[in-house]
Amino acid sequence: MTAEDFRRLVLAMPGATESAHMGHPDFRAANRIFATLGAPDARYAMVKLDPVQQEMLVAAEPAIFVPVSGGWGRRGSTLVLLSRADADTARGAIEMAWRNVTQQTPSRPRKPRKRQ
Repeated sequence: MTAEDFRRLVLAMPGATESAHMGHPDFRAANRIFATLGAPDARYAMVKLDPVQQEMLVAAEPAIFVPVSGGWGRRGSTLVLLSRADADTARGAIEMAWRNVTQQTPSRPRKPRKRQ
């Protein structure tokens, strides 16, 4: 799996768009990030799972999936080592992450804060 392979799989999800966040590509659906590329480096992608999904994938494929360090990882953000993933494995994780954001209540645009 290459970064371009991952990008193609992500963008095949209904309503998925590519943007950028913190200097690397991110992928959104329903205005929420569900996957990224290139962080912590170009060898990785990230999928936004829930903690139970993350635990399942890490246990099943520890050479492919690893929790992001810190609080994001405890909430389910999961790294995908691209060189070890195949299309079916990556697609399954991407679909879970996509469902996680598309089945939530739609996000609303943020209101500007009042300055005091």
